[in-house]
Amino acid sequence: MKPFAFVFPGQGSQSVGMLDAWGDHPAVRETLAEASAALGEDLAALIAAGPKEALALTTNTQPVMLVAGVACWRAWRAEGGALPAAVAGHSLGEYSALVAAEALTLAQAVPLVRLRAAAMQEAVPVGTGAMAAILGLDAQKVIAGCADVTGTMGQNGTEVVEAVNFNDPAQTVIAGSKAAVEKACEVLKGLGAKRALPLPVSAPFHSSLMKPAAERLKAALALVDVKAPAIPVVNNIDVAAESDPGRIRDALYRQAFGPVRWVECVRRIKAMGVAAVVECGPGKVLAGMTKRIDAELIGAALVDPATLAEVKTLLNGG
Repeated sequence: MKPFAFVFPGQGSQSVGMLDAWGDHPAVRETLAEASAALGEDLAALIAAGPKEALALTTNTQPVMLVAGVACWRAWRAEGGALPAAVAGHSLGEYSALVAAEALTLAQAVPLVRLRAAAMQEAVPVGTGAMAAILGLDAQKVIAGCADVTGTMGQNGTEVVEAVNFNDPAQTVIAGSKAAVEKACEVLKGLGAKRALPLPVSAPFHSSLMKPAAERLKAALALVDVKAPAIPVVNNIDVAAESDPGRIRDALYRQAFGPVRWVECVRRIKAMGVAAVVECGPGKVLAGMTKRIDAELIGAALVDPATLAEVKTLLNGG
């Protein structure tokens, strides 16, 4: 069998009915029931029926994407799928990875990500923050351009823009105050970016403006019994596989207001001897990123029973 890793998607991959293809698969049904009980809400109904607008609310998106990733993971294991050499998750997906690695239980993680989402949403008033995807420009130039804009606009401390998601070598997401992000889009296009696309998000995730949210999350994490992972979990903030529960908590705290270093995460996973990276959960965004980060890696997606069978065949040399 090819050595492989599982990676879990974050916000943006949600859709109404995203678990429908699993039908009444016991692992998926039980995961939904467990998560709904932990939150005191019917997450299965929200995922199955939406509406889309409700699913897109950050306070709903984060719990449902966590649950969807864990449901696909548990289906994989229930169908005899082997354990990966490592796991990781993009932003919110890191919580799914920690559940898969048994560092957190699902019942712990669901209320935690609901609190994380609410804290992030409340940290910056709606309409005052923004994010944008910068395409076709080297990440170091994006970092430098953002620093220039913040230095010019940010003398009063309210205008800030930062590189926050390093998704692939030609795609870096920026975030911060609305005016600074808009100015940075202009500056970065002037530096050679092919496109600067505003993202339909409700807060400037992973920017320093999220520090108040991170402090609330830190207080909640202190009360959670985190275990040493049974599988290495490569984290976003340090690109490190931590085993100490205190360091795992600290990484989750800093991840809330620090960048998602996804390019480095995938390269670190490859350095662990992995040949295939399987995205576990709705969507195929990370599978596409994998191939753009390193063409030697196999990028695959496990989203339903059909792709589960395909991944098994792929990993077994088919």
